[in-house]
Order: sequence, then structure tokens, then C-alpha cells
Amino acid sequence: MASQTRDPAAASAAASRKGAEPSRGATWGPVGKWLQQELMTLMMSGDKGISAFPESDNLFRWAGTIHGAAGTVYEGLRYKLSLEFPSGYPYNAPSVKFLRPYKWPATYDVRTILLSIQSLLGEPNIKSPLNTHADELWKNPTAFKKYLQETYSKQVSS
Repeated sequence: MASQTRDPAAASAAASRKGAEPSRGATWGPVGKWLQQELMTLMMSGDKGISAFPESDNLFRWAGTIHGAAGTVYEGLRYKLSLEFPSGYPYNAPSVKFLRPYKWPATYDVRTILLSIQSLLGEPNIKSPLNTHADELWKNPTAFKKYLQETYSKQVSS
């Protein structure tokens, strides 16, 4: 007799490997229901400058956008990111591709993760910089903003 328990994320991963989209509805299981709730919470929050939505019909992969917060050197810039949700979500927090292998606390939801990234842009931890050049420039906001605009323009145009 076949097992009645299914891992929707494993089914999603298997479908992705085969190039197919995961099926909807009951096969998403409790994780899918949780992600649908996350999406609704994010859509209803009214938070300015953040958004995220599932990529096509794949509820386990989302495309997000963060706008630079007003009053920071990032104001007027927009960043795209990709979120992937593991099989144990919400107990295993989602990964954000450019932050791997950073692990978010399990108490964070998608909304708080996006807001935290937006906040970190305006108030980085310069005592432990990954980019020492940016750390030096951060001390001079005008120079930092010039460098940021040049780098952003190159990345957006490519």
C-alpha cells in the first residue's frame, strides 16, 4: 500500500528537475497553505517598497523586489531577489539567493525578511564588512552614493 504522507517540497523539487511545474491544490499540503497565507499577509500589509510573488505556478519559488528606503543612499533604486522555500518551511526559513548561506530565524516571515533587508541597506553593519571598499566609502556618503550609482547602473544595463 502506498504511503498517504507526501512531502510537497520534494514533489516540487522532483517536478522542477523534470522541467514541470508542481501541481496545485492538495499536493501543496500544509507548506503550500502556509505560503498562501504568507502571500496574503504580504499583499495586505501595505508596506511601501517591498513585494514578492510566486514565480508562475511554483509556490515554492518567489520573485521579490525591494526599493531603497527614502532618506538613504539607496533611495530611488530597486533590487530584485529570488526566494526559495525549503520543505520544512516555516520551521526552516527561506533562503535569499544573494545572502546564502545566511539563515533567517524561523520566527521571520517573508514580510519581515524583506523589511529587514531594506533596513540593512540603510543601516549596514560596518563593523563587520564583507566589502571593505564599501566600508571605507560609507564614511563619505557622497563618495559612497557615487560609487553605488555607478555600480547599480552597470548591473542594471547588463
